[in-house]
Amino acid sequence: MKTLLILFALGCSMVSLAKDRPDFDALWDYGNPAATAEKFLALVEEAKLSGDKDYYLQLLTQIARTDSLQSKFTESHKHLDEVKAQLDESTPVAEVRYLLERGRAFNSAKKKEDALPLFAQAFRLGTERKLDYHAIDAAHMMAIAEKDSAKQIEWNLKAMKLAEQTGDPKARRWLSSLYNNIGWSYHESGQFEAALDSFRKAQAYFEKGKDASDIRVAKWSVGRALRSLKRYDEALKIQRALEKELDAISSKDGYVFEELAELLLVTGKNEGAKKYFALAYGELSKDSWLKENEPKRIARLKEMGGLK
Repeated sequence: MKTLLILFALGCSMVSLAKDRPDFDALWDYGNPAATAEKFLALVEEAKLSGDKDYYLQLLTQIARTDSLQSKFTESHKHLDEVKAQLDESTPVAEVRYLLERGRAFNSAKKKEDALPLFAQAFRLGTERKLDYHAIDAAHMMAIAEKDSAKQIEWNLKAMKLAEQTGDPKARRWLSSLYNNIGWSYHESGQFEAALDSFRKAQAYFEKGKDASDIRVAKWSVGRALRSLKRYDEALKIQRALEKELDAISSKDGYVFEELAELLLVTGKNEGAKKYFALAYGELSKDSWLKENEPKRIARLKEMGGLK
């Protein structure tokens, strides 16, 4: 669930484009970067001939991003090398976006030490150039790439402050994701009350957007913080409601099953917990990211579910 939100926070990207140019950012489908790449590539020739180099190079940075999202890092850096060679004073936005995507490519390849200075430079230039949306993006990426939870919180708070103060309504849309990310940073540092407060703020913002999936993620996060605060009855009520909501649309969520399992276990309902651990394993073991990055978690679900 956190990953999905981290993936939503990494996905948000806007750009100031001339009215007569296609808004390629509106074509993004972060769940299908290969299909998005095809859409972007179809615009390359037109963008190149437009005479607007800043626009053209911004498009190339996003093609690079479709590659990094598919773990095609060599291809991503090749596109970014092409962008870097053409950057000049006429490409202020493209430069910031270049830094962001170079950093993201390194970060996705687990080279955080290479990513951090790029995100820091993107934040500095984005702030200086009044590119609030991209400056916020850079600060939130700094928080993702930082290993220290205190620094994560520091960068998320910088991003949040800028998002709250900006006059750009598109940049303010970062707030829901930022509140969520800050909540996880607080949670991982053991500051559960602060985490709960941030998650509730995120929920309020997501509910304004009326996207049912985002709202469910936000509610789940609130429930997770409540479990950490040992407010088990409240947490269980939230997760049961999510399970019922998902059943109504014939959908399953392994994270909801996992939370129900943990809550039933901690409240002494072992047989019920075993059932939900097995259900959680059935769903989450399909997640390649979790299998690679949290193998012990997947193994525990299997063991607690009584599966061979």
